[in-house]
Amino acid sequence: MKTSSFSFEISELVEKNVGYITQIIGPVLDVASSPGKMPNIYNALVVKGKNSVGQEINVTCEVQQLLGNNEVRAIAMSAIDGLMRGMGVVDTGAPLSVPVCQNTLGRISNVLGEPVDNSGPVQNSTKFPIHRSAPTFTQLDTKLSIFETGIKVVDLLEKLVYLEEQELER
Repeated sequence: MKTSSFSFEISELVEKNVGYITQIIGPVLDVASSPGKMPNIYNALVVKGKNSVGQEINVTCEVQQLLGNNEVRAIAMSAIDGLMRGMGVVDTGAPLSVPVCQNTLGRISNVLGEPVDNSGPVQNSTKFPIHRSAPTFTQLDTKLSIFETGIKVVDLLEKLVYLEEQELER
């Protein structure tokens, strides 16, 4: 374990199977964890705590690289203002997941799938990991249909082009 001014706090975190930040370079965090309890690549890590001024910090990160020596490299998915070396990091044990359903079409959300359009939370949403395998060919639909993106302007123009093509075929 690396020595730091947070040595007492860090030893408690390691016993509880919670990692701690060892290095911060921009949005990239290096996180140390207890031996044999390293998070998997693409797992979500959560940093919660208070900064030196006393403001609440809640930053979600995604593991991108295993560094060895019980350390991983993760990328923060939001602002890292107030993060310090030695802060506790919790492995969620699951990848980042976002809502995927009819209710998300036309909504604006951040990279974590949280709505930012002031229209309230997404209701009855199914969540899927952002790093998911592609569907098999047997699961794909072969009929001609309009692909809804959820972006209102694109969907409107796509329907107009589709209707125009239908008129030309007649």
